[in-house]
Parts: sequence; C-alpha cells; structure tokens
Amino acid sequence: MNLIKKALIVAMSSAMLTGTAVAQDMTFFRIGTGGAGGTYFPIGGIIANAISNPPGSRACDKGGNCGVPGLVAMAQSTNASAHNVNAIQAGQMEAGLSGAATLHFAYHGIGKFEGNAKPDLRIIANLYPEDLHLVLPKGGSLDNLGDLKGKRVGIAQAGSGTQIAVELIIADHEVNRDNIEEAELNNSQSAERLADGQLDAYFYAAGTPVAAMIQLDNTKGMELYSFTDAEVTMANKSVPYYIPSKIPAGTYPGVTYDVNTVAVSGIMVTNANQDEELIYQITKAMWSDTARKLLDNGHSKGKVITLETALDGVAGINVPMHPGAERFYKEMGMM
Repeated sequence: MNLIKKALIVAMSSAMLTGTAVAQDMTFFRIGTGGAGGTYFPIGGIIANAISNPPGSRACDKGGNCGVPGLVAMAQSTNASAHNVNAIQAGQMEAGLSGAATLHFAYHGIGKFEGNAKPDLRIIANLYPEDLHLVLPKGGSLDNLGDLKGKRVGIAQAGSGTQIAVELIIADHEVNRDNIEEAELNNSQSAERLADGQLDAYFYAAGTPVAAMIQLDNTKGMELYSFTDAEVTMANKSVPYYIPSKIPAGTYPGVTYDVNTVAVSGIMVTNANQDEELIYQITKAMWSDTARKLLDNGHSKGKVITLETALDGVAGINVPMHPGAERFYKEMGMM
C-alpha cells in the first residue's frame, strides 16, 4: 500500500510540474487591427486563429491547428494603422496591421510623424490591397473632389492611415479642414452618421467588401464616388503608396457600376525586438495549410492573402523586414 501511495504522489507531483511548465511556456501575442466595421478586425482575427496553438491543443500532425506551440494570439480592435504602429513601437502590442503609407511615414518620421519616427517597426508580410472608398448617400453625387468644399465630410478616425492619406489627397483640390465640416470617426460611426443624414460623405480605406458598408448598402443604400483618371494620377503622386485600383460593380449589390479609386497595401507589422525564432514560427504558421483554409473561408479578402504575394511591394515601402520573417522567405526561395 505504501508503494502505491508513493507512486500516486510521484505521479501527481509530475502532473503538477508538467502543468506549471505548460503555463510557463504560454506566450501571448497581441495583434492590433481596426474597428469592428472594417476589414482589419476580421482579418486580424483569422490570422490570430491561424498562428495560435495554446498549450494542451491537438498537435498539427494529429489534425489540430498548425499554429505556434504555446502561442495564444489575440486580435484587438483599435483605431487602425497609426494607432497600431504607435503601440508596436511602444511595446504595447506585439504586432498589428497597417497601411503601407502609414508604415512608411512612421518608420521614417515624416508627414504626421515628423520628429516622432518609429525605428523599431519591422515587416512580416504584405496582406492585401485596401481600396479607398468615398461614400455618398443613395442618389448623391459629386462632379469632382473639389465639390466636397462646404460639406460635412468624414475623414476617418484621428491619426489613422486613411486620414493621413485623405488629407493629402483632398488638399490637391483645395479642400481642407478650413472649408469642410470634418468628422473624425471610424467606419461604423461614419456609416451611421451618413444614414442619419448627419454626413454628406465619408472616406474609408479597407479591403472590400467592408462590413459597415454592406449594412449601409442593405438598409439606406449608398453611392461610391468614382475618381477621374486625373484624380487617380494626382492621388498617386501625393501619396505614392496609393496606386490605381477598381472596385468592381456588384461588390456592394446596390453599387451597380465600376468605381475607379486608389488602394494601399495592408501590411502585417511587428517590432524589431520580437524574438527571431518566434517571428519565424509565426510567419511559417501564417502560410500553413490550415491557415490557408481559415483565410479562404473566413473573409472574402482572405482569399487574396497568399504566400505568392507576401512580398509584393514590400521593397518599395523602405522599411526593413523582421529577421525571423526574412529567414522563412529565404528558406522558401523567395528572397
């Protein structure tokens, strides 16, 4: 009996030690996204799910998730690009999503980041193009961007990547805070204000289709402003990371025409101080077969997030890649 008791005590002690080791091996990884009505939040959630593999989870080769062992990743709703790069630099988040323009400005300390550079930002991957939407009430129209003068215009949330770009783009048409009634709101808030007649127009950059705009389209209806070729050219000159793009007819059922616009790449970003092996494993997990299924089935924009396009446009942003991610891409023969 004494031997049995001793064996039980040893087994229980081992279990307790094992449990402690598992708890110690758990790593939390916060990913800054955007508002719930945009695209960053759901995409960030899919990525978090793909790279997570909490202690006690089924192993990848046994049908479980192929995330990083011990990693618990969480998508956090934020004010998007500018908020995320600030938080990553400050160590308040381990990673986040950002538009390429904001990332470039922040890293180099130019534009709205003048004197406030974020030198520790590092790239993990290019994700997908974010189209700039200029949303109008159903039946509304503009002859040109200059027609925004005197109107109530949503310019996205304060400090966001969209706001930084929008102010540069409309300035080419002599539109600024002095001659519009600007509203600094997220996408969902802007859609609600437009539906209630409190806004005449609002800008938002996100991967299509955008949840808040789908709801607006299905309820009050909406129009999207189609940029002229000259306006696209001017926008691209003022904000080089915004390139010509098109939102196809039917992307939103009530918008039955093609919409000319500009788009910026959405980028997965981290801090240079993040462990190289951890970021290597995270990058590898992002492109696993299970991650592919999650991306394909989780959001329409997930289908265009591919390993083949993970480095598209990255060199032009002029921001370093994290060594862990770089190691993975070199192993894949991509660098």
